[in-house]
Amino acid sequence: MNHVSRAASCASAASAVSDASTAPAVSTASRAPRGSTRRSVVAAAGTAGLVTLLAACGGGDDGGSGEAKDDKSKNGDDDGSRTGGADAGKGGEIAKAADIPEGGGKVFPDRKVVVTQPAKGEFKAFSAVCTHQGCLVREVSGGTINCPCHGSKFAVADGSVKGGPAKKGLPEQQVSVHDGSLHLG
Repeated sequence: MNHVSRAASCASAASAVSDASTAPAVSTASRAPRGSTRRSVVAAAGTAGLVTLLAACGGGDDGGSGEAKDDKSKNGDDDGSRTGGADAGKGGEIAKAADIPEGGGKVFPDRKVVVTQPAKGEFKAFSAVCTHQGCLVREVSGGTINCPCHGSKFAVADGSVKGGPAKKGLPEQQVSVHDGSLHLG
């Protein structure tokens, strides 16, 4: 290759570089496939974080916001299986029989169960999840199991509704006495 042809070749390469530098800049986002822009990636990450936050906030609230969790709980037809239900807290010793007052009872929130002693030596266990809107009952007094959220009251003898707004009684659980200890299941 002679000097003239080499110079011409370099000149055409320089011209191409010069043309490229004066051409309008092309955004890399316009070359990327739709939906993969930085904005959409940030939005997707934010949405995923929000979903995670809402899922974490949604569980185990026994404070009672007053909002229904599903259509069944709006009309009081919930069977209690949604948040603990009839199978909550099975297994092992739950308490000493002597710890449950006669004519009253005791709530075990960690096991989602309430144990009552309607008559001396007679023990009953029920789901501690209110059938109205899924709040945990908090106390047993005056012969009733009481829900703090909306005031539902249930009988210590059979878990039936003594005062609304709940329309269904608390689901009963099996409880037995062995050597002075109460066991579920």
